[in-house]
Amino acid sequence: MSDKENGSRVTRSLARKRVPNAVDMAVRDGAKRPRVVLGDLSNQPVAPKPNPRAGRRKPLAPSEVQKKTVEEEQKSSDVTDIDAGVDDPQLCPQYAADIYRYLRSMEVEAKRRPDGDYIEKVQKDVTANMRAILVDWLVEVAEEYKLLSDTLYLTISYIDRFLSFNPLNRQRLQLLGVSSMLIAAKYEEITPPHVEDFCYITDNTYTREEVIKMESEILKFLRFEMGNPTIKTFLRRFIRAGQDDVQSPKFLQFEFLSNYLAELSLIEYNCVGFLPSIVAAASVFLARFTLNPTTHPWTASLQHYTGYKPAELEGCVHYIHEMQVGRKVASLLAVRDKYKLHKIDHPQFKCVASMNCPSEIPRSYFQDIS
Repeated sequence: MSDKENGSRVTRSLARKRVPNAVDMAVRDGAKRPRVVLGDLSNQPVAPKPNPRAGRRKPLAPSEVQKKTVEEEQKSSDVTDIDAGVDDPQLCPQYAADIYRYLRSMEVEAKRRPDGDYIEKVQKDVTANMRAILVDWLVEVAEEYKLLSDTLYLTISYIDRFLSFNPLNRQRLQLLGVSSMLIAAKYEEITPPHVEDFCYITDNTYTREEVIKMESEILKFLRFEMGNPTIKTFLRRFIRAGQDDVQSPKFLQFEFLSNYLAELSLIEYNCVGFLPSIVAAASVFLARFTLNPTTHPWTASLQHYTGYKPAELEGCVHYIHEMQVGRKVASLLAVRDKYKLHKIDHPQFKCVASMNCPSEIPRSYFQDIS
């Protein structure tokens, strides 16, 4: 290689030394230094800036003080931690308390609540008995298509909320039911039934176009907000809170008896006015009473995780109890048959619908637990 070629080859470091850097000149002249992509990043740790407000704490609001005091009292009481040692990621044990606190705030929102007496106020052609027959039939439909229980609960929620504001002709009540179940199935199921399936289950009483039109009306009324906490949402957690002192052979019986009583509540129009969390808590209360009538069914753990005292559940418990012992709508048998027969598909139901329950609940059971 010639000397000329060697002389013309200049490294970048030598060039910086021989030629003043444009960036350095700009800095000297007071101009803003242009940012070089990834050029000014360093691996050196950055020392945190001193916080002038460090050590100062914002005073708690009165509600926060009360909440903190309640939590401290509950921690010091004899309450079982149902989230300790749980390794199921779907239960989210680290965030379960916050999640359910948020769900409890959602369930009281007016837009997610049906009117407790919409039959008397709004409906002119639909009665409470018609509603009960529709719900009983929808339980059979859910069993026929093997739908999740969450789908059934969400369906009834849509129906009650729609009927709370929209007068409906009795001839369209079944149409409202199948269209609501179609929406709930699309929201909850992996492979929901088709529109034609719901037309078929009504013996083609309604056409495909009618079902789709009613589906559109319901969605517009809901403003496409299909998610909603239901009885089943809270029942899962309350059952876990109520299992701490249940004898191990009765674990499954307690779980499915609670589910059976919760589904019975769907038929009872008087339960529409209660919050889903109250109905779930009342179902657990009555299930524990059925399994062990001689012991107070409520515990410190249940009071902590449900947030309800026994006296707050009394009305709802009595309504479900009347359904359980057959004093009301005894002719509607879909839920009873579902939990009574020892089917191959549902051997886990343990025939809980056949279990005997005392005809009266002691008044003392609705007093505060000691």
